[in-house]
Amino acid sequence: MSAVLNSPVVRRRPRRRRRAGRTVRVLVSVLVGIVFVFPFYWVVVTSLNSTSAMFSSPPPLIPHLYFANYARAWAAAPWGRYLLNTVLIACCTLVLCLVTSLMAGFAFGVMRFRGRGVLFALVLSVLMIPQVVLLIPDYQIASDINWVDTYWIQIVPWGASVFGIFLVRQFFLNLPPELFEAAELDGAGRLRILFSVGAPLVRPALIIIALNTFMASWNSFLWPSVMDPTNDSVRPVEVGLYNFLYGSASGNDYTGLCAAVTFTTIPVLVIFLVLQRYFITGAFSAAGGVRG
Repeated sequence: MSAVLNSPVVRRRPRRRRRAGRTVRVLVSVLVGIVFVFPFYWVVVTSLNSTSAMFSSPPPLIPHLYFANYARAWAAAPWGRYLLNTVLIACCTLVLCLVTSLMAGFAFGVMRFRGRGVLFALVLSVLMIPQVVLLIPDYQIASDINWVDTYWIQIVPWGASVFGIFLVRQFFLNLPPELFEAAELDGAGRLRILFSVGAPLVRPALIIIALNTFMASWNSFLWPSVMDPTNDSVRPVEVGLYNFLYGSASGNDYTGLCAAVTFTTIPVLVIFLVLQRYFITGAFSAAGGVRG
């Protein structure tokens, strides 16, 4: 019996199964990658083809290197201003969101005060309210305080994140309280404990919050399109792309739009590729912190 189990044929079966499983995983990964990458590839190909080639049948899958679309699209709108506005809004929102998430998460996770659970439940209840139903009252408030068509309305309302507060709180709950008690015995105040002891320990959560906030702010469309309908000097990229297609004299310039989408997507794509290591590390650490 042992001779049969130790035969070369029997030993090869697990290896074949492992190879087959690895092959299936690779094929599935390649297919999923193609599904996600193809739309962006199609945009790039369209941006490098003429309008007549775009409407030909079948449409070309290889670009013809027609760079006139990029020159026409860049000259049709102040894209440099749009990109600068988007970076400014995203960075300011990111900083505010990190500060509020860190301070609120520390308060709910470390500090002991009456009504803490009730207040945290109220904070979480904000997630249950669809943001779309608040657009009209929010616009009325912004109009009353003269914030319409300003940077303030695009930054301040998004300077706090319920998800960020929840994530930082979970990290603080999993830290040993002796760390903060020792710092307090050494004479450190609340803010000193927060920024010198707490902040370095919850850095993975802060990385996740920073990346999510930056990406969400960069891709924001509905809110700025409602709050900044006329002021071109504070308009972000996403609203600029919409106005390029429907609100300008260029008409339905799809090849120019694809060119504009390409050169406005490249900056955030480069940022994500450079920081993906931190994103993945933070994601795994955050998952462990939430589970704990």
